[in-house]
Amino acid sequence: MSDAEQIPKAMPADPTHSVRAEVEREYSEKLARAELKGYAAQAGINLPDGFTDYLDGSKLLGEDGKPSAEAMDKALAPFKPKEPTFPHLVGAGPNRSGGPLPERRRISLDVRKR
Repeated sequence: MSDAEQIPKAMPADPTHSVRAEVEREYSEKLARAELKGYAAQAGINLPDGFTDYLDGSKLLGEDGKPSAEAMDKALAPFKPKEPTFPHLVGAGPNRSGGPLPERRRISLDVRKR
C-alpha cells in the first residue's frame, strides 16, 4: 500500500452552517420587528399603521445579530410620553393644600360679626 491510499479523501463542507446563518439573517429582522411591536404594546405605545414596514430591521439588531432592547428603546423614544416642561401648579389658586406656603387660618363668619 502506498501513502496515497492511506490518506483519507477530504469530506465536503457541511452546508447546514451556511444555510442556518442565512436563515437567521433573513428572519432576525422580522423577529426584531415583532419584538418591537410587543415591546410597544407593553409600554402602552400605539404605533402608527405601517410604522414597522418602513423601519430598517437591521438597525434593531445588536452586534450578535439578535434583537437589541437598546435599539428598540431608541426607535420608540419619539412615541413615549414626554414630561411637561412647566412645573405642576400644585398649591396655586383655590386648592392650595399641599403647596409650599402654610394654609391660611380661616375665621368663621360667626366670630367676625360679634
